[in-house]
Amino acid sequence: MFPKETYTTRRNSLREKLDSGIVLMPGNTEAAFNYPANTYHFRQDSNFLYFFGLDHPDLAGVMDIDANTDYIFGNDVDMDDIIWMGPQPLIAERASHVGIGHTAPYSDLAGFLLSAIRKGRKIHFLPPYRGEQAIELERLLGIHSSMVKSHASLALIKAVVALREIKDALEIAEIEKAINTAWEMHTTAMKMAMPGVVEQEIAGVMEGIALKNGGAVSFPIILSINGQTLHNHYHGNTLVPGRMMVADAGCETTLHYASDITRTVPVGGKFEPRQKAIYEIVLQANLSAIQAAKPGVLNRDLHLLACKTIANGLKELGLMKGDIDEAVCQGAHALFMPHGLGHHMGLDVHDMEGLGEDFVGYDENTVRSQQFGLAFLRFGKALKPGHVFTIEPGCYFIPALIDQWREAGKFTEYINYDRVESYKDFGGVRIEDDVLVTENGHRVLGKPIPKTVAEIEALMKH
Repeated sequence: MFPKETYTTRRNSLREKLDSGIVLMPGNTEAAFNYPANTYHFRQDSNFLYFFGLDHPDLAGVMDIDANTDYIFGNDVDMDDIIWMGPQPLIAERASHVGIGHTAPYSDLAGFLLSAIRKGRKIHFLPPYRGEQAIELERLLGIHSSMVKSHASLALIKAVVALREIKDALEIAEIEKAINTAWEMHTTAMKMAMPGVVEQEIAGVMEGIALKNGGAVSFPIILSINGQTLHNHYHGNTLVPGRMMVADAGCETTLHYASDITRTVPVGGKFEPRQKAIYEIVLQANLSAIQAAKPGVLNRDLHLLACKTIANGLKELGLMKGDIDEAVCQGAHALFMPHGLGHHMGLDVHDMEGLGEDFVGYDENTVRSQQFGLAFLRFGKALKPGHVFTIEPGCYFIPALIDQWREAGKFTEYINYDRVESYKDFGGVRIEDDVLVTENGHRVLGKPIPKTVAEIEALMKH
């Protein structure tokens, strides 16, 4: 974990953003895999980790804003636990490592909260994302589990977003550790992307690299020669010449900070002319958006810049036509890029989205669009120093979507459907990097992972 002063500072910063009341921040519990004693690998709640730092199940953090006092509620181990797990530190010892001097058994939490509720005090909590969290909040607070999310504290949500969205030097270093592991994951995948290899072999090796470096994958690996399916978790295809392999994968560090990188490579290691043309359009969109990233710029504008770059490139290939600025304004390009440019990153690979995408990616000055494609932009507001986010443009040829739009006669003034028809077998291309906004510009984080045509072809020769 980080030094205890880090967690004390974070809690004090949160306290300054709330007028009064009690902050209740439950940690996660173990989750059964297929029977009670066989559990998934434990993953602590990210908000609990950020403010309370303890990576253990069955804990709750509490901040009394008015009394300026913080608590950890949790149980010390008994002999049964020691037999299976070995000796464990006392809760008081664990709490001292994150700057907290007040602890109590978990069974005391309900009474502590009930006393506060009877005094008319506000209990601030965040929206739960697991069913057991909602049930426990019902038990603790007397709010039916079906209504718990609607009672979450808006003030706490906004305060947490304001703090967590700005990464400090310790966090940035952790994210770069995760990206450097992703470098090994992706360069290994590139070398393996040869005809006759089954996708699962590559995905399995990538996951193993994450695990050997101390953390799990930050999300289920997306890897497929059918890159036109944006989140393709099926890994049963055999790689064949003429296809491109999209690998979208990252990992967590031991402190649970994430990386998220995408690379697309030609099976066999040599780009065919048609592959190279589409790839370089996406690469230019990636590079242009990165170059334009700096404080004060709307991420929505970076998204639209990437979209215009892709649309102009497709016009040069005869796939689009007409006034490209107007085509992008109306959303015609979304046939080829139906997703947003990127998202915040940190302790969650889609950082803080459990608090609500619009709270994380938008504000009173930037409202989410309802237009197809642009509506899926998770992060549209102005960039600030300390933001870490992904830039991941793509170009995809989705046969079902092409057929639907063509049959509906959509955007015939901007899309050359006859030409597009010949690309239905292409698949897709996505290129993604993790970027830090600095005081005066930006920095692409981590060890550079090959992404130019020349770099990829050179690596895949070996």
